[in-house]
Amino acid sequence: MDDYRTIRSACEGELEEKRSRFIASLVPVTDEEQAIEHINAVKSANRKARHNVYAYILREGNISRYSDDGEPQGTGGVPVLEVLRGNGLTDVCVVVTRYFGGILLGTGGLARAYSGACKNAVAAADIMDMCRCSRFDIRCDYNLYGRLSRLLPELGAKTLSEDFADAVSLSVIVRADSIAAFREKVTNAANGKIDMSETTDLFENFA
Repeated sequence: MDDYRTIRSACEGELEEKRSRFIASLVPVTDEEQAIEHINAVKSANRKARHNVYAYILREGNISRYSDDGEPQGTGGVPVLEVLRGNGLTDVCVVVTRYFGGILLGTGGLARAYSGACKNAVAAADIMDMCRCSRFDIRCDYNLYGRLSRLLPELGAKTLSEDFADAVSLSVIVRADSIAAFREKVTNAANGKIDMSETTDLFENFA
């Protein structure tokens, strides 16, 4: 699995075009069940809306799906999906709800309105670049802690937790491309007097 981009939490974007309101609800998801649950929730909350166009992209299974929900073919789902793809997003689902304003927009106008609402939601999102990494659980004596605490930031490690008991226990994450150097330098700095275990193939936002 490669590095990927997703969003931290749910967000919305809105656009009005010729009295029609387009409201985009964008959320993070990890599987189709969560995506469908979000789609149904938005539909249930907007029963008076004319259309609820949606699109979602998932890493697992490399899945992407969309629906025009009654709009002319290609005017809703595809433009919305292309906004997600254009921003490199995955593990996301967006539903764009349209409240009809009484004026027809034409196929081009619909595509611009649906994609515009989705773009506004993406602009409001807290986007995370998720990097492949490993977690290292380290246990060392107190006399090594000062040396390690200065070294870890230099190696690009992100500290998750620290525990001070009879010995110091640290949990850190390291980008995949820095793992070999991290192992070597930490082991050398501790003169081998350290317990260290690794959990591989995790993903983390280092921002």
